[in-house]
Amino acid sequence: MQLSDWIGYAAAFLTTASFVPQAIQTFRTKDVTGISLGMYSAFVVGIVLWLVYGLLLGAWPIVIANVITLSLAATILAMKLKYR
Repeated sequence: MQLSDWIGYAAAFLTTASFVPQAIQTFRTKDVTGISLGMYSAFVVGIVLWLVYGLLLGAWPIVIANVITLSLAATILAMKLKYR
C-alpha cells in the first residue's frame, strides 16, 4: 500500500469518526435543536457526491469513509426532520 493510501485512510477515519459523538448524542437525547437543517441537507448531498466521485475513481478510502459518514449524517438529518 502506498503512503497516499495510508494518508487517505487516516483522513477518512478521522473525519468519519468525528460524526460518531454527534450521532450518539442525537440518538440518546433526540434533541436536534442545535442542528442546522440547511447545513446537514447540504452536507448529505455533498457526501453523496464524494461517494460517487470515489466510486468513479475506484478510490476505496473515499468510498468507505463516505458510505459510513453518509449513514451517520443521513440518520442525523432524518432525526432532525422527525423531531424538529
